[in-house]
Parts: sequence; structure tokens; C-alpha cells
Amino acid sequence: MTEFPAWLTSNVPAAARHPGLAVAALGSAQALGRSGFALTSPAFRAGDELDPSFTATEEDAVAPPLEWSAPPPGSHELVIVVEEASSDAAEPACHWLVWGLPAQRGKLLEGEVPPRTGKNAFGNSEWLLPDPPAGEQRHYLFQIFATDLPLVLMPGASRAELLASLQGTITACAVLPATFTGGAGEDAGFDDDDI
Repeated sequence: MTEFPAWLTSNVPAAARHPGLAVAALGSAQALGRSGFALTSPAFRAGDELDPSFTATEEDAVAPPLEWSAPPPGSHELVIVVEEASSDAAEPACHWLVWGLPAQRGKLLEGEVPPRTGKNAFGNSEWLLPDPPAGEQRHYLFQIFATDLPLVLMPGASRAELLASLQGTITACAVLPATFTGGAGEDAGFDDDDI
């Protein structure tokens, strides 16, 4: 496993520094927060615990709302990747792949269906609800990328396909860490060891 990039350490909590994160592969010190590019959420602050309404704890859970500032000039499209960053696996579990977002200041509302989505760790194109074992805290990293070329990927593309298509195109990136602790007695009916 490669080392976690030093330029990213001040933006990512120690427990969430998985070297396989998308931002570690695609970003750079120059791209991180370039021109004030930032990712935020009206539902949680950086490092906060996700509300259960965005996790497997609640039956009608949806993806959290996200907001971002304008990317640098020359950007053509925005991409969001959400990964479980405290995993021991070679690759972090992918919770959400979103692209087709205009390269301007914008937002996704709570539960809003994005323009294009790719496959999460379970192979479907939805927000993968965080579902850690009871009492166990997991770290999640919301990542946004501005790219200088429009993506030509079809909906349902894999994480590997998305990352490959983004290589060498990133004009700016930003991250937003969050956590979630599994509740006692909760079970969404699937093996949640790596989610």
C-alpha cells in the first residue's frame, strides 16, 4: 500500500487517511482548495457525525445535502466521490460516484437524484447507506473534483473507470470528512464489515 500524501494530512483526520482514496490518487497540493474551491454540507460540519437519516439506521434514509463553491476558471465538470476512509481493505469502500455536475457554484439537495451516478461498493448506482457494526465508528470522506474536460462515461460506470477517466484532468479538489457510529441492534440485512 502506498503512503498517504503529506499535502492532504491537515484536511483529513488521522483515522481517515486511507492511501487508496480517490483524492490521494487524483489530487495534488496545487489542486486542493484551489481558488477557494470548497465542499460543505448544511447537514454536518467537517468531522461531524452523520445524522441517522443519511445512514442504514433509518428506513427512509437518503444521501446528505452537499454544497460547493465555484471551481477555478477552465473547469468543465464536477465529480463527487464518497468513500469509507477507515477501511483496512486495499481500496476504500465506495459509497457514491456522481458526475455531470456543472462547473459552477452549486448544490445537491437532501435525497436529490444527481445527473449521473456510477456503481458503489455493492454494484448499484445509489447512495450506499453507511452501516458500521454496533458501537464501531467509521470515517467517510466526501470528495469533489473539478475537471478540465467533460466526462464521456456512461451512467453505471465503476469507480476504477471513473478514476481512470479523471487522471490528469483535475483543476481543483476539496474534501469534507464525516463519521458515523453503528447503533446497537441495527441490521440492514447485509454484511456490513467494510461499510
